[in-house]
Amino acid sequence: MSAPTVLVVAKAPVAGQAKTRLGTNLGHEAAADLAAAALLDTLDAAAATTWPVVVAMTGDLTAAERADEVRAAIAPHHVVPQRGDTFAERLVAAHSEADVGHGVVQVGMDTPQVTADLLRQAGDALNDHDAALGLAEDGGWWVLAVRHGGLATCLADVPMSTDDTGELTLRALTGSGARVATLPVLADVDTLADAEAVAALAPTTRFARALHAHHTHTDHDETGTAPHGAKEGVA
Repeated sequence: MSAPTVLVVAKAPVAGQAKTRLGTNLGHEAAADLAAAALLDTLDAAAATTWPVVVAMTGDLTAAERADEVRAAIAPHHVVPQRGDTFAERLVAAHSEADVGHGVVQVGMDTPQVTADLLRQAGDALNDHDAALGLAEDGGWWVLAVRHGGLATCLADVPMSTDDTGELTLRALTGSGARVATLPVLADVDTLADAEAVAALAPTTRFARALHAHHTHTDHDETGTAPHGAKEGVA
């Protein structure tokens, strides 16, 4: 089949609104900066597939961390607003808008370790399956690929952000008659422990560099001294 569309479902990384669980450990501005870094890493992976990219965005980018970087990263792509009252409704609508007849590979912004190869694997699975689903370690899912946007309508009845969202999504897809391929399980980032684990897996990402910088800043603030090997006042 022809190249599918990569759909990136994103939320503007605004302090106090993005990665709030991380914010309890690192502060809300740092957590939003990490969300921005994760989004930029995800957009890099999507662009590297060389497939068409659609970004379904919600939130106020003017108030976001790294706003200029995010704007520059989404500028080459088709950007649509998210529509719907619930997250599930917004996903269904985004799939419908992204679908141009060659399938959709949808990813969020919680897996900065995602690569173009992983996204291509999801898209390639549509050659002999109706859908492909990559579960997340916390019970959700990190990627959903469908041959046509209509297959995503089953998401409307799936509770999102629960411990069994992944299992319920798989059940909804198979219940609709879809042949579903399974993809690698990834960790997504909700907590500081998640962030540290993902950064260790993908140390060259913006996300990993940002986490290291915020850790260093937090350690410095807590001790009142410069980190070992650094000098006060020297960046």
